[in-house]
Amino acid sequence: MAKNFIEELRWRGMLHDMMPGTKEQLQKEITSAYIGFDPTASSLHIGNLATIMLLKHFQLCGHKPFALVGGATGMVGDPSGKSAERAFLSEETLRYNESCIKKQLEQFLDFDCGDNSAEIVNNYDWFKGIGFLEFLREAGKYITVNYMSAKDSVKKRLETGISFTEFSYQLLQGYDFYWLYKNKDVRLQMGGSDQWGNITTGTELIRRKENNNDEAAEHRAYALTTPLVTKADGAKFGKSESGNVWLNAAMTSPFQFYQFWLNCTDADCPRLLRVFTLYSKEEIETLESQHTEAPHLRIMQKALAKDVTVRVHSQKEYDMAIAASEVLYGKGTLETLQSMDKGTFESIFEGVPQSVISREGLLDCATVADLLSVATANEIYPSKSEARRAVQGNAISINKTKITDANVKPEFELLQNRYLLVSKGKKNHLILVE
Repeated sequence: MAKNFIEELRWRGMLHDMMPGTKEQLQKEITSAYIGFDPTASSLHIGNLATIMLLKHFQLCGHKPFALVGGATGMVGDPSGKSAERAFLSEETLRYNESCIKKQLEQFLDFDCGDNSAEIVNNYDWFKGIGFLEFLREAGKYITVNYMSAKDSVKKRLETGISFTEFSYQLLQGYDFYWLYKNKDVRLQMGGSDQWGNITTGTELIRRKENNNDEAAEHRAYALTTPLVTKADGAKFGKSESGNVWLNAAMTSPFQFYQFWLNCTDADCPRLLRVFTLYSKEEIETLESQHTEAPHLRIMQKALAKDVTVRVHSQKEYDMAIAASEVLYGKGTLETLQSMDKGTFESIFEGVPQSVISREGLLDCATVADLLSVATANEIYPSKSEARRAVQGNAISINKTKITDANVKPEFELLQNRYLLVSKGKKNHLILVE
């Protein structure tokens, strides 16, 4: 028997608000719902992942999910949560972003499971044929300026200024809902809690155009939102020190992605396990109990990082992230280093001190002691004698191979065809061979 969607969201802490009658509609029949994703970048990020999980649970509970890629609305820009107007993207950039986001969405939903198979739609497909005057007659006539101005996304911007373009965004999103309601029988729109105003503009447009004024009308439209994910201290969740955590491996490597989740605090993990993973309530409570007994093992963090990394990337990329973590913390092998792709390698050693040597300079190096001192501008060791003492003290490895003789000629296979990794105890130093 399929799970109850509303109850699933409740125990996960993923239900913020919903219109009256939503629960009853979902209990009555298989229902279609959608969430919109504007192509403002070539990848979705983990903030989007929270709403993707809404669609995932919706489908697992037996309902039909639609993911809307905003090819049209992305040309305008949503003012919700923004203090200033977005810069416009070129149409070429938007179309490229659309194709990238569509591929990402296909990873998370099931598009071949019968009546509740997922679908992806693009609002550019219906807006491209609608002229301005037609849109005013189709949508503008039914929603008043007073109604639109009362929305939080607009009110917060009225003091600093809001363009007509952004002001009308909610009308475009409202028409999306109307079009899907009429053409795809979509009865529910979902999103983050900051989208409540835009979503209810859609339910209001449907009500007015369809004359569904009776609260018990058979064909009503509904709204549901999920809380924005925040940290235990109230700060916004979803960014690393370097910015957004993207779902695209070229923008945030699987290693960086895994490390982001692994570094979450004990206080944040219970909430993040409920929002971002598919673990059951019993599994999460067991993880919490095990973590309480041995917090130093970071059981919650490891379970969180594994589930999300495998689903966003793959088991193979997760295994590589584990291996890369061992390299970073001194346990890896030369074989592990050699098996890494360029992106993972550079992610691991981002910020590690580097010295540069030419290929000719490396060939001319008579000894390892030379390489670790004068040949690399004395940046690793200030003198040959200090380099020798470090080797004699068993403190030096190159490419994870312990160096026992400082006077041998340095003949090592280059990592990524351009690096040597020098490990001084637990500290790493890269030699870039150009």
